[in-house]
Amino acid sequence: MRKYFGTDGIRRIANTELSPELVYKVAKSGAYVLSKHTNKAPTILIGRDTRLSGTLIESAMVAGFLSYGANVKLLGVIPTPAVAYLTKKLQADASVVISASHNTYEFNGIKYFSNKGMKISDEIEEEIEDVMDSGKLDELSAVKDKIGVSEVRTDLIDEYIYFFRKNFEDNIEKYKKNNFKVVIDTANGATYQIADKVFKTLGIEHEIINNNPDGININQNCGSTHLEMLKEYVLKNKMNLGIAYDGDGDRCLAIDEKGEEIDGDKLLAIIANYLQAKGKLNNKTIVATVMSNLGLNKYAEKNKMKLLQTKVGDRYVLEEMLKNEYNLGGEQSGHIILLDYNPTGDGILTSLMLIQALFETGKKASELSKIVQKYPQVLINAKVSTEKKYEYEKNPEIKNAIDNLEKEFSGNGRVLIRPSGTEPLVRVMIEGKDEKVIEKKAKEIAKLIEKNCK
Repeated sequence: MRKYFGTDGIRRIANTELSPELVYKVAKSGAYVLSKHTNKAPTILIGRDTRLSGTLIESAMVAGFLSYGANVKLLGVIPTPAVAYLTKKLQADASVVISASHNTYEFNGIKYFSNKGMKISDEIEEEIEDVMDSGKLDELSAVKDKIGVSEVRTDLIDEYIYFFRKNFEDNIEKYKKNNFKVVIDTANGATYQIADKVFKTLGIEHEIINNNPDGININQNCGSTHLEMLKEYVLKNKMNLGIAYDGDGDRCLAIDEKGEEIDGDKLLAIIANYLQAKGKLNNKTIVATVMSNLGLNKYAEKNKMKLLQTKVGDRYVLEEMLKNEYNLGGEQSGHIILLDYNPTGDGILTSLMLIQALFETGKKASELSKIVQKYPQVLINAKVSTEKKYEYEKNPEIKNAIDNLEKEFSGNGRVLIRPSGTEPLVRVMIEGKDEKVIEKKAKEIAKLIEKNCK
């Protein structure tokens, strides 16, 4: 089991659990592991979101990289997918995003990307951890003219804006609806400036909300994890669509013109439908996780598509996509990977694919989202101690309760229990036909887990 890295990099309370000393070690060890097969001083890109601790973590990160002899390009506040895209385009040796994604401002995190613009594997993360704890970090120090240098390259964001222009400008101009209005919630995060620039470049009429970051208000009652304000805005201002990104810009959720949520499962179905109609859905397959709704399964069956499910985490979705050359995958939370464009979840890209589908079909967002009939799904978080997060698997009382409930469902529901990769929680997800019943059962199992895993 990894000591520092979770399912989405390292994520902890900034300046306490995620101390500058720890960050320095992560950087120095990471630079060594990620570049040990190259014969030159590695170049590493660093991007961050808008949270208060970003520059603190960035400074420690830069010190670690330069101390090893790596050269650094500082991209400033920039979405995670932009860093992934630029890493590949500029042929950098690796990159790092400093962000805690959808978490509140006191958290921060570190996500490594390989030279291919993809999140590094579990095995490489384990290798970095081994170096961190080896006691040999001092031996990796560069001396004299081998010490690395850093440069500020916030201008590189223009390359990412051009990426959208190149891929969407002609088509959107061809099908654009003049009376179409979209509101974008940037969660006071990494997309707070670039989303406006992209939509202006493409000529899509839009308004922006929650785009005034102060270091503390990232994800605060806004963005993809808090859709209430966006729903209200869409209805009050009679918008055709609402778009919500998360703090680092790799997730996207939407609100239709009636104020109803379009989650990641529905986005996958809408985009799959769009691609299949053009003969562009590779192997007629969608890759999702075990958290995807049964309704997505039913949609895939009805439309003669395959739905493959991986364990939770967009890195595992990507692994499956790469293995068999699938080009569409994602998570219910709004991480959508469109591999023909970018090898990571990309909120702005996802929203443009949705808007393109709306323009070309001439349908309303509520009409497109009807293609998936979702089963009620309840998710309850059981609060546990970090040390006992995995003990529920061995507990006979918990196991019996889960087995008995699955027998009751007889194929018309399911139970999924999984520990959080970043928090001291065990997530209890139950799906079935009767929402009141599954909510009651989820609470019962969550209480059982809390009692046995304190």
